[in-house]
This record gives sequence, C-alpha cells and structure tokens, in this order.
Amino acid sequence: MKNLSRLLFTMLLVLSFSNINAQDDNNPWLFSFGVNAVDLYPVGEDAPLGDYFDEHFNVNDHWNILPSLSTITVSKYLGDGFSFGATGSVNMIEKVGDSRTTSDLSYIAIDGMIKYSLGELLNWNKLEPYLGVGGGYTWVDKIGAGTLNGSLGLNYWFNDNWGLNAQMGYKHSFEDYLPKHWQHSVGVNVKFGGKDTDGDGIYDKDDACPEVAGLEAFNGCPDTDGDGIQDSKDDCPNEAGLAEFNGCPDADGDGVADKNDDCPTTPGLKSLAGCPDADGDGVADAKDNCPNEAGPAANNGCPWPDTDGDGVFDKDDQCPDEVGTVANNGCPEVVEPTAEVMATLNSYARTILFDTGKSSFKEETYSVLQAMTAILKEYPKTDFTIEGHTDSVGSKSSNQLLSERRANAVRDYLISNGIGADRLVAAGFGEDYPIDSNKTRSGRKNNRRVEVKLRK
Repeated sequence: MKNLSRLLFTMLLVLSFSNINAQDDNNPWLFSFGVNAVDLYPVGEDAPLGDYFDEHFNVNDHWNILPSLSTITVSKYLGDGFSFGATGSVNMIEKVGDSRTTSDLSYIAIDGMIKYSLGELLNWNKLEPYLGVGGGYTWVDKIGAGTLNGSLGLNYWFNDNWGLNAQMGYKHSFEDYLPKHWQHSVGVNVKFGGKDTDGDGIYDKDDACPEVAGLEAFNGCPDTDGDGIQDSKDDCPNEAGLAEFNGCPDADGDGVADKNDDCPTTPGLKSLAGCPDADGDGVADAKDNCPNEAGPAANNGCPWPDTDGDGVFDKDDQCPDEVGTVANNGCPEVVEPTAEVMATLNSYARTILFDTGKSSFKEETYSVLQAMTAILKEYPKTDFTIEGHTDSVGSKSSNQLLSERRANAVRDYLISNGIGADRLVAAGFGEDYPIDSNKTRSGRKNNRRVEVKLRK
C-alpha cells in the first residue's frame, strides 16, 4: 500500500506541471491563495460520516485553522469545462475530533485535482460551482500517506481576472495510520496567461482580428479611418465616410458615394451616377450637346429637327418637307374618292370605245379620257387599277391579250396626260368576268368594258 501511495504522488506531480493541451487561450492559468481548515478525526473511528458528521461545521471545536497564508493552488484550463491543478497547503493540528493534542502537529499536503466547472453547463458567468476529484500526499507530524480526494467548490468572479474561492474537500487515506479527514479552504483567485498577439488588449480567443490591433467595440478589429465602421465592412477603409455608404464619403452630398460618383464635386442625380442634368432630359450635362435644351439621348441630348413643323421629327417623317399628320408618318392624309366619285369615274370608263379587235381609241372617246384624267388629278395620293374586259367572241387567249392591251392603252393615255405612272396599274381579265349575257348584242357590248378600281 505504501508503494501505491508513492506512485500516485509521483504521477500527480508530473501531471500538475505539464503543459496539457489547453483548449482555451483566454486566461488558461489560475493562481489561488488563501487559508485552509482541517477537520481531522481519530484513527479507527467512522468519522466524518458517523457520529461526527452532524458537527461538520463545528468550527470552534473541530476545525484547525492557521491564521496566515496557508494554501496555494496553480491550475490550467484543459477545455470543455475541465481544468487540472496542484495545491500545496500547510496547517497546525490542535484538534483531533473532540480532543485537543498535547502539542501542535504539523500538517503538510500536496494534492493534484481535476475539476469540472458547472458554470458553463448552467450558463452562469459570475457564479461558478465546480466538482473535483484527484489525489495527493499528506503528512501529519512527519507521518505521510497517499490520499484520494473529492471536492465541491464555488468561485465568484468580479471580472475576467479576479475572484473569490471557497472549497470543501474530503480526503480518504490509503494508510490506516493517517486519519480520513475534511479540508476546507477560502481564497482569492487570479486568472492570467491569455494570449493577445496584436497587443490590443483583447485576447485572441475573443479577437475577431487577432493579428491586427483593433477596438473592443469591433471585437478587436480595426477602424483605420475612424468613421465608426470596422475595416472589414468598410468599402473605403482609408477614407472616413458614412454608414449609409458602407464607410465611403459623399463630398457633394448628392446621395451618391464618391467612389460611384462620376461628378464627385458637383451635386447630381443617382440615375446619372451623380452627375447633373440641367435640362432634365435624362442626359448628363457632360454628355449633352444641348445641356440647356431637352433632347433624347439618341441625339446626344439635342431635340430632333422637324423641318415642316408638322410634329413629326424629320428622322421619322416620310414627307419631311411637306406638312402631314402623325398618323400618316408625317405625310398629308390621303383623301380617297368617295363611292359617288368612283361611280362617276366608271361611268366614263365604260363608254370608252375601241376600234374593233384593236386597242386604239375611237375619236369620240378622247373627251371621255380627258374627263377621267381631270378626276384622277383631284386625288394625287390615290392609286388606281385599270381593268380591261372583253366579250366571249373569239378565242379565250385572244380575248385575254386584247383586254390587257386595251387596259394598258388607257393607262398610257392617263400617264401621258399628267397622272403619275406609279399610281396606275393595268390588268386584263379577258372574258372571265362578264357583267351581262354574251348571247345578245347588247350583253356583249356591256361586257366589252374598262373599269377603274381603287388600289390599296
């Protein structure tokens, strides 16, 4: 048993001073100092779980307290709420159970313990209860033995570095000659050792920019231009600006950040990248050939010309030198002949007389042709079709050719008398469209005819 105690003690010393995988760089080390009290019971009795447990807090009769610094602890945070520490403590034993010793006995203990903080589990910050288990070696009046220890403690933190500690621990001896006993302590905690790479006073654990000195307000990140916007969120980190522009300035106050403003010193419009538009035509003055006269962008900000003043710009006006209407693309509206006019025109056309089997006119027909010419001239924007028809006498092919020649003869006469050639189309239909019977002389006469129709 004695060899087991020594082995345990050696292992605890090695562990307590080793650099065990710290999981938290923010104040991983803790140094605690204070006073301890030892509640020792006679060897061979069942205390403290027997008759004496009800006097566990009998300070005056049972506790041995050295009125000076008597306990020191150094521990290191391991991560996930666990820490490992070594404690050294001294005391003077005057009371053993309900009895007093004939002379003061020295008490020395070196202990190692793994602690688990319940603060993280309970989400408590200032108040931190914890549980501990470990072992050590204790000497009473030069008689020593290994112990198995269990503890319950409470830390109260004033800030990230300073706090108070109270702990109640039970020590179970591996040797019968060393009494099982309680050891309590109170003290002051000091946490230290946090890493601050950039020296900005914010530990790397809490520093969003651990390599660059920054401000606490931005979790350790810098604000180079001092505009209240940290550099990582500042589109212009070296130039003080406004939050609404992600840290960029707006020198002319037009609501367009300078970096996006094509005219940063002259107030302008957002739609024109911060440049002005004096005539309000949507073309920035710098690109407007007529900055004081509204015009389309397609014409560099100048108005389109309208030579004839009919409200249709020359670029869209099919008759730019002639007053027209918008509906007719700038040209005068086409006035078509009425049904009555067309009836009159065709009444003349049907009286046109040709030499038999020919396309030449009889003399009395010229007055009719002149009357038709006069009517067509009254409608200079209207197009017409001149149709020729025959009776059924003769072959069909001969009649077709004859109808075409006669229609063209009328067209040629009209053109030669001042009607535009582009306004007239001649077409022959032979005997295909009779309007009367071809079995009578009067019927055949009616079928030999010229007709005039509107051409759309």
